[in-house]
Amino acid sequence: MQPSSPSFASSPAASSEGRSRVRGHAASPRLAGTRAGSSLVRDAAGVAAIAAIGAAGYWLFPDNLALLTRVIAVALLALSLDLVVGYCGVATLGHATLFGAGAYAAGMACLRGVTEPMTLVLIGAAAGAAAGLVMGAVMLRAHGLAQLVLSIAIVQLAHEAANKASAFTGGSDGLAGFSPSPLFGTFAFDLWGRTAYLFGLALLVGVFVVLKFVVASPFGMLCRGIKEDPVRIRAMGAFVFPVLLKMFVISGAVAGTGGALAALSTQVVGLDSVSFELSANALVMLVLGGLGSLYGALVGTVVFMGFEHTVSAVNPFHWMTMVGALLIAVVLVAPGGLGGLAGRLRAAVRGAGGGRGRP
Repeated sequence: MQPSSPSFASSPAASSEGRSRVRGHAASPRLAGTRAGSSLVRDAAGVAAIAAIGAAGYWLFPDNLALLTRVIAVALLALSLDLVVGYCGVATLGHATLFGAGAYAAGMACLRGVTEPMTLVLIGAAAGAAAGLVMGAVMLRAHGLAQLVLSIAIVQLAHEAANKASAFTGGSDGLAGFSPSPLFGTFAFDLWGRTAYLFGLALLVGVFVVLKFVVASPFGMLCRGIKEDPVRIRAMGAFVFPVLLKMFVISGAVAGTGGALAALSTQVVGLDSVSFELSANALVMLVLGGLGSLYGALVGTVVFMGFEHTVSAVNPFHWMTMVGALLIAVVLVAPGGLGGLAGRLRAAVRGAGGGRGRP
């Protein structure tokens, strides 16, 4: 009688390995769920922090609510720019085109009898999305430096068109004399800017939540992949142009929302809403806060505009020099922006704590 050969399944080692594999497979979904849950908790805490800081600004600076509302409007522009530059890697210096499209669309609609604030915001978002579609279709035909030059040409053309089409845009005088109706029929847009600020804060929080889902979705991951290695993404069978164009449309809707908010809060729309300077400042804010981070876009906007407002009040003649010095210092000390610097500090603190805990 031949001795029976030991089967792999019946050996103790195999049984142990099999059990460990089963435990590993069982633990993987649990681990993924834990990570997803912790990420959701962090995002919820971040959104709550934005709302809390905004509420604190309402109570701490009641005389500067108009400025704070402007900060929120520009923060929406910086968020929209981050979608294109930070997550897709598309170089642009013409994003004020989308902001201005939303501002002028809301202003013209209000002058023609559409005064409900939410409707005007939706009109601004739609105008920004349409402008983003056109701008993306033109810019995405080029690459690198040519893309950057096209973006500058687009914003200059938009500025000139707004200046020449005075019958619709008011030309160099801008649009004025329009007034939105009370929000929900109750809360009027007062001179102190209380309604406009709270309305803008609610818009910012809502848009931020939506964008967090967008960038964490498979579509957002595909955009990041295109930024890192577009050749490999094409080799995998994905079409790069439609993906980037879709992100341009989303970005335009966000920028148009910011433009509409600026129009509603000031009840004036001027050529500065579609200027190259605004585009350049938005890119500086994004670099200051950190590319590819929605939180970085908000931090960069608040720091830049707060520093600019404070320094220009202290020294009206040399404040641009001080702003330039701040930017040089941040770029040299923190190439990844203030958000990247904060991340490195947190990692250093954790590392120091772990080092103290080890024998």
